[in-house]
Amino acid sequence: MDLPVSAISLSVNRGDIFHSDFKGIDHGKFFVVMGVSKDHVCGFFFVNSNINKYIFSKPEFLALQYLLRHSEYPFLRYDSFVCASNVMRISLNKLSEDISNNKTKIIGSLKPEHIDDILDMVVKSEVINEKDKKLFFYSE
Repeated sequence: MDLPVSAISLSVNRGDIFHSDFKGIDHGKFFVVMGVSKDHVCGFFFVNSNINKYIFSKPEFLALQYLLRHSEYPFLRYDSFVCASNVMRISLNKLSEDISNNKTKIIGSLKPEHIDDILDMVVKSEVINEKDKKLFFYSE
């Protein structure tokens, strides 16, 4: 039985990890939802296998790379990084439709302590604007 999109929408939570294709990227990407706003928009971060070399010269952006160990997240082929320096958005309805249509796969969830660590580093960062912090990253 297929779940209705509305039921899927209600089950998306902070820390959920998904895999999907994105325009302009030639391979599927893991991403982590870190907040859902009242306007039904998800704020998320990509998971990357490496830190972009551009970021190494920007300490404020480098501080927003969070290590995920393959040993703790077996779906990863190797240690990877949540890139929390760029807040991405997707409507909750679009995400739910893509899940329903098998365009986006539910992979798992971040460990609670990793969610807390990422939220802490994002809220303390001057890179992330206050509007995004209020919308997605303060305690629910």
